[in-house]
Amino acid sequence: MSQKTPVLDLSWVPDAWWRWISPKKKKETIPEEINRRHFEVCVFSRVTLELKAGDLYIEGSEQYADYRKQLITWDEYEEKLAGFCEQVNLPSSGFDFVQKKQQEFKQVAKKTDQSIPGNEQVKIDNGEVTIKKPKKKKLPSKLKELERYIAERLEPINVLDMLADTEYWLNWTRFFGPVSGHDAKLDGEIERYLTNAFCYGCNLGPTQTARSLGNADRKQIAWINQRHVTMDDLDQAIQYIINAYNQFDLPKHWGDGKRASADGTMWDLYEQNLLSENHIRYGGYGGIGYYHVSDTYIALFSNFIPCGVWEGIHILDILMNQKTDIQPGILHADTQGQSATIFGLSALLGIELMPRIRNWKNLKLFRPTQDEVYDHIDDLFSDEIDWELIETHYPDMLRVAMSVQAGKITPSTILNKLGTYTKKNKLFQAFREIGRAIRTKFLLKYMSDEELRATIHSATNKSEAFNGFTKWLSFGGEGIIAENDRVKQRKFIKYNHLVSNCLIFYNVFSLSHILYDYMHEGHEYDDELISYLSPYVTAHVNRFGKYRIDLNRKPSELPFDIPAAQNKGLSAI
Repeated sequence: MSQKTPVLDLSWVPDAWWRWISPKKKKETIPEEINRRHFEVCVFSRVTLELKAGDLYIEGSEQYADYRKQLITWDEYEEKLAGFCEQVNLPSSGFDFVQKKQQEFKQVAKKTDQSIPGNEQVKIDNGEVTIKKPKKKKLPSKLKELERYIAERLEPINVLDMLADTEYWLNWTRFFGPVSGHDAKLDGEIERYLTNAFCYGCNLGPTQTARSLGNADRKQIAWINQRHVTMDDLDQAIQYIINAYNQFDLPKHWGDGKRASADGTMWDLYEQNLLSENHIRYGGYGGIGYYHVSDTYIALFSNFIPCGVWEGIHILDILMNQKTDIQPGILHADTQGQSATIFGLSALLGIELMPRIRNWKNLKLFRPTQDEVYDHIDDLFSDEIDWELIETHYPDMLRVAMSVQAGKITPSTILNKLGTYTKKNKLFQAFREIGRAIRTKFLLKYMSDEELRATIHSATNKSEAFNGFTKWLSFGGEGIIAENDRVKQRKFIKYNHLVSNCLIFYNVFSLSHILYDYMHEGHEYDDELISYLSPYVTAHVNRFGKYRIDLNRKPSELPFDIPAAQNKGLSAI
């Protein structure tokens, strides 16, 4: 008796794929024949999508494991729910949460609607919003005088001396040491650690550093990097410098530390590098250095991510940086730093997301409820929020947020899963729905509040300025990260972050002394004038060290008589 081959149920095949798989136009659950090659491509594309979304998982995998196993248990959820909700100022029940957010949403929408007639900056035409550029703010008349005074008194310094000065004040090299914990103590360890930070933070490389300094060996420099400095060591040193920086009075004139902006900048990699990707937006091959910069100008957190990743999924990773005294509750970013799911998770973690979104008028805005009608902004809304879905899955979403806060799972891991559309994952749909509500409410506030727009613009400008500042310090290697290993690439970003923060600290120290002298010389200044200053000054820094001309050095004599080449059976030309 012949065996029958069981027929597969193909109800999972998307409609768009069906015409490539079957000769019949009408979709059948169990077709009589299929195109094998097209079917195989369809299977692998669906597997890829569902692995990214978390609907499929691979047992034992690091990247594609079942993320649900990383969440806190439901018993832990019940035990810690009250404390978490009190900390992030959220109700513990889905019903109360929906009522609170719905009421806030209605109030913002009503206020925005009432502000439109008197708002000269905003125009709504056929459901499209146009916001005029704000008038350029007039700079204080005494600013140029103050900047000239500062420039004349900033003492020239080279990068190594700057690192040595910050080490003298803070002793940040104490976080470095033998990885094994048993190696013998180094001779001149502080000098060797400073040389190591200069080498990798400025992207010189061990060979060029040894040539430039003359008193170092390239193998010793590379050995220090491999055996005495880890990623965790660099993070601890960076965090300590941030906490010391927070003790200065001057940065408090630039911000209160409650805001930070996140932005990425591309670092070049060699094209032949297997980890290098061609970035469509930036152009060229490389990876993205992603930084969180405080409104006080200091860089709080850094990461190195591939070009193909949506930058916004890493915006909440700053929550892993719990050892710094500066803990922002408001995050700014550009278009890449937001999506509906990112807005949703941010809200449940007590973080207020305020990005600068380019062409946001193309986004769908959602009405608070079906019954709400407005005089001036009614044409902006295309749909309404599904509050029932949010209420139903509120405990599941809180469990995810509590797991992130407890360190069970990183925000980027869960956002990477939630960033992939899938009809099966109700958790994704719930996060997206709450994100739609939060984002629409934010965009309405953005329309009506000119001061808010100016604040966001100023914060994101600080991130962009830091990107240029940190690359200015990476003057070696033609601006290319030569490493071919992802861990070493991330380590380079940390080194560069460390050196950048050291220079920011040194500059604030110098500016504080200069401003003290400025005041005691009888000059008048106020908080507004100081707010225009920045620690990203570089004119006084000598990146390339000092060179000395030795006139007593005698080169060899020039050989003008060049001996004739011997011909081997060839006629002379």
